[in-house]
Amino acid sequence: MTSLASEQTQTAQPRPSLLLGDAVAMIVGIVIGVGIFRAPSIVAGNVSSEGVFLALWVAGGVISLIGALCYAELGSAYPSAGGEYFFLRRAYGDWLGFLFAWARMTVIQTGAIAAIAFVVGDYATQILPLGAKSAAIYAALAVVLITWLNIVGTTESKWLQNILTIVLALSILGVVVAGLSATPPAAAAAPAVADKAAPLFSGLALIFILLTYGGWNEAAYLTAEMRDTKRGIVRALIIGILIITTLYLLLNYAYLNALGLAGMRESKAVATDLMKVTWGAAGALVLGAAVVTAALSTLNATIFTGARTNYALGRDFALFGFLGKWHERSGAPVNALLLQGAIALVLVLLASFTSDGFQTMVAYTAPAFWLFFLLTGISLFVLRRQQPVNAEPFRVPLYPVTPLVFCAMCAYMLYSSVNYAMSLDPGSIGAIVGIGVLCAGIPVMLVARGTQRQS
Repeated sequence: MTSLASEQTQTAQPRPSLLLGDAVAMIVGIVIGVGIFRAPSIVAGNVSSEGVFLALWVAGGVISLIGALCYAELGSAYPSAGGEYFFLRRAYGDWLGFLFAWARMTVIQTGAIAAIAFVVGDYATQILPLGAKSAAIYAALAVVLITWLNIVGTTESKWLQNILTIVLALSILGVVVAGLSATPPAAAAAPAVADKAAPLFSGLALIFILLTYGGWNEAAYLTAEMRDTKRGIVRALIIGILIITTLYLLLNYAYLNALGLAGMRESKAVATDLMKVTWGAAGALVLGAAVVTAALSTLNATIFTGARTNYALGRDFALFGFLGKWHERSGAPVNALLLQGAIALVLVLLASFTSDGFQTMVAYTAPAFWLFFLLTGISLFVLRRQQPVNAEPFRVPLYPVTPLVFCAMCAYMLYSSVNYAMSLDPGSIGAIVGIGVLCAGIPVMLVARGTQRQS
């Protein structure tokens, strides 16, 4: 009996159980997080007018859609639970696929999980503080609880994601209604002499907008579990990004209506200020619940997709073979989830000794994230010359212009993320450690190559 159960665990494979609505909820839940409650005030301080402010948010949606179309072709042609790991390995070879899996396991995904968990901790602390390390304690509890839920099973995690996404969308719509119902502030007097040489916006504005839109690429890890692998991922990405862009525009327009561009520039918590203007202290409490919901939604989706790369790594390299087991009963890569949770907890512990755990974790992940994002975009050109797994995959329109635009955006974000992270005192520590952990994967790769399984 034991040997039979072990054999079933070893040979079990991801099942196509996700519907279009499940995938859309996952994408929306990953992307719409705490960024939309923090980034708008920074963007407002780096634009020249309200029209430019709103136009840049539309541009962020367009750029994300361009990238999503590229990922839709990759996911449609090569559906795999390994997502970007599979694309990179097939395009460049096992060495780069391994380095990406290593980076995702130790830097990119686990750092993102820790960063999101700190947001949960920051806002939970406002409700019930637990001492000097309150944020870190709540962050650790969030990682443990959501990881446990994913271990219980994919179905349970999927339904939680759907529920959290609906609650999040309703919360954001509530903020939108409050903002649109507010009386617009009196327009500030125009300056006596306009600076005609001032730019319409700075690059920092677009950096924060694209970071706020980030996360839609996680849909690549859902392709092996979607019922319609050929077209489902395309529809999920397009519908998801359209929903996200619409919500972002409505929310930012509500910010402008309630506070004005000048008020947004002066605010350090723009959504809180909006709710105080409209609903007072009770509004601020509603906002706190919305932010915690957003963070939990993002945390659940990030933990769900992150373990899929670890599963693929264990499937291909015997050194990490314990990760490549798919448990039939729970329908999840349990060992991969456990290791991912443990690493995230270590990062939470280390970041708790810095002045800003969230900022440290963002700097820790950003350079590696955009590096592999760029390499994945380039892989589309390489894989176009190979025979796809699906006979009739989706093809990105306006090729090669579309993927070239996407790669140019990734290169700009890579430069900007390194430059911005290294300019911050607490952030520079995270960036340096992240790069060091990524480089540590090179000797591990040399050892792992001798344990590679034939595929």
